[in-house]
Amino acid sequence: MKKYRDLLFYIIVLAVFTALVYFVLSAGKNKELLDVTVITEHKPSQPFSDFTRTLENNLHHPLAILLLQIVTIIVAARIFGLLFKMLKQPTVIGEIIAGIFLGPSVVGYFFPEFSLFLFPLESLPNLQFLSQIGLILFMFVVGMELDLDVLKNKARDAVIISHASIVFPFSLGIGLSYFIYDGFAPQGVSFLAFSLFIGISLSITAFPVLARIVQEKGLSKTKVGTIAITCAAADDITAWCLLAAVIAIVKAGSVLSALYIILLAGLYVVVLLKLVKPFLHRVGEKYTNRETLSKPVVAVFFVTLLFSTYLSETIGIHALFGAFMAGTIMPGNIRFRNIFIEKVEDISLVLLLPLFFVFTGLRTEIGLLNTAVLWQVCTIITLLAVAGKFFGSALAARFVGQNWRDSLTIGALMNTRGLMELVVLNIGYDLGVLGPEIFAMMVLMALITTFMTSPALELINKKFTLPEENIQASTQQAELFNILIAFGGAQKGLSLFRLAYCFVKNQMQSSGITAMHLSPSNEINQYNFLEYEQESFAPIKAESEKLQVPLNLFFKPSGDIVGEIVDTSAQGNFDLLLIGTGTSVFEGSTLGRILGFGTRMFNPRKLAAALRGEPAFGNAYGFDEKANNILLKSEITVGVLAGKEVSSVKETRLMFSDVNDLDLLNLAEKLISNNGSRIILCFNADFSEPPASVRDAVQAVQFRWPLHFSTEQLEHNNKFETLEDLILISLSGWKNLREHQRSLFISKTSVLIVRS
Repeated sequence: MKKYRDLLFYIIVLAVFTALVYFVLSAGKNKELLDVTVITEHKPSQPFSDFTRTLENNLHHPLAILLLQIVTIIVAARIFGLLFKMLKQPTVIGEIIAGIFLGPSVVGYFFPEFSLFLFPLESLPNLQFLSQIGLILFMFVVGMELDLDVLKNKARDAVIISHASIVFPFSLGIGLSYFIYDGFAPQGVSFLAFSLFIGISLSITAFPVLARIVQEKGLSKTKVGTIAITCAAADDITAWCLLAAVIAIVKAGSVLSALYIILLAGLYVVVLLKLVKPFLHRVGEKYTNRETLSKPVVAVFFVTLLFSTYLSETIGIHALFGAFMAGTIMPGNIRFRNIFIEKVEDISLVLLLPLFFVFTGLRTEIGLLNTAVLWQVCTIITLLAVAGKFFGSALAARFVGQNWRDSLTIGALMNTRGLMELVVLNIGYDLGVLGPEIFAMMVLMALITTFMTSPALELINKKFTLPEENIQASTQQAELFNILIAFGGAQKGLSLFRLAYCFVKNQMQSSGITAMHLSPSNEINQYNFLEYEQESFAPIKAESEKLQVPLNLFFKPSGDIVGEIVDTSAQGNFDLLLIGTGTSVFEGSTLGRILGFGTRMFNPRKLAAALRGEPAFGNAYGFDEKANNILLKSEITVGVLAGKEVSSVKETRLMFSDVNDLDLLNLAEKLISNNGSRIILCFNADFSEPPASVRDAVQAVQFRWPLHFSTEQLEHNNKFETLEDLILISLSGWKNLREHQRSLFISKTSVLIVRS
């Protein structure tokens, strides 16, 4: 009864208010007709024309243009970043080149009408404004990532090396400006302003890019890596203070008038360090976790950031210096900085910073360098930049006692310019100190010097070889069975460790387990590095201590996770690599098939592999792309753990489908001898009559372990409902089973798919 009453009430209310709305609209229409006093010529209605005109106006609306620009920029930045990541280069290079690609040098040159539609001149101020917000947030993060305590501990060597890496290129830049001032300085710009900006442009080091390269190369915990990061931090502080002074001189017009700005800036810095910083540190000590770091507390730090940028801009030393200083005075508590960096970094790096790259690209016209003389000048600028920064840093490092290998490594790292160089160049362009030609040359120099860092480090490592250090050094001596487990999530790592332990439980004195966790390098900064490492290994370490099992741990941020896993497994004297797998979010979806992630449509990665002559390795196995690539490239036996997490392996079903599955018998025997597991060998229905070699091998195992080994035949119509702890199956057998039984038992048990 209540149901009908509610329905009747709903209908009456809807009818009454619909009638009321209709009555008011009709009365309003009549009133409109009564107010019309001038009869105009009747124009026939053209609904479709009105629709298209409205649609065209909407397409050119400033907000619509801005949103389309942001989408295009983010997609282009991700694509180019991925391409350069595949080339083992920092993604920032790809993002910078994406900006140049979307600018007049490529898209604007070949598709001028499209470029004019996407980046009309009147939209550029909006783009610049948002990019400046992104830069402010980015510089804030850069300031927070600087560990000033490390600077205090290693101040002497760091200051000598970093200042040498500034003085050398700065002096070369001043000398260069004497020869190019007449041809490249904009009209009305003094030689002092032009030369100072050329000098500072050659002197910058990109601290964020350098820090990530150090992490990717596994140098974070080494002496040379620590020195390089410390030098880069000292370089950043010195260079930005020097840049602030240069901006003050340029804006003031002379050194004497700039002294007032510099004195005011000094007062501003003192207030930040002596008054604001202690207060913020007290706040940081009180609010150190995500629960207590509430919105009002976060607002305090953001207000500090914005007011600091406001003061530095009004003083005359640029808002970015204020953002940098605000970052350096944030509480030194590692957990606090990690939480706050995570809050700011994603919106800055993913959404807003690519806008800056494209805005820089729109200013960079490579086509202006249309003569041999201009390219010669560009080459000279690049050579002087490398000579000053690379050799200046290397010689200073050698002078303070570093060996040649470490000195050259420091020089190569300090020569990295990246995004920080673009920031300086854009400041010079905005101030009118740098013209379009010299700006384009400097952008190319920034790209080249950043691009050459990784190859230079590899060359140095080859020329100055040291005794090989291996993550498996403790188990290198003729060991019986070494296992490498590579995992992403901590729980998956625990499951892989439990499985590995079952293979070597009674042979730990002659076997070894190494757990390796690689994290994407663009997700790591120096404040969450240790936290990531501890969280990743915590379950495995607890389990190994509980079982009293020696365990080697290896953590490293990496830009090429698959390559690192494959190389480590090949070089570490391992017999078995255990990995986990997930299912692609695109698999089985319409969008996935359209984009080529499914099994039916074009996949650009497959095409690239075919062009390189690599064998095809589709997704018929149901693995994610990372697991597919590891299986394709690894040189040792690989086991992919799917299904339920492993808790124990008391009973295992061994699926036997062809003669190549004999290798599985070795793993089965290890489970018996080390873990006391019971093995049920199950012949596939298509393999009901195995050859004599297979029968002999199976009978030999059955003879050795009569109480732990048995066989049975699997028929075609079997539903395969199983309660075993583990299913052991080859890769080809898994493919066949997956094709014939879509509603697989994978959720009920653990499955180890082995590729020998």
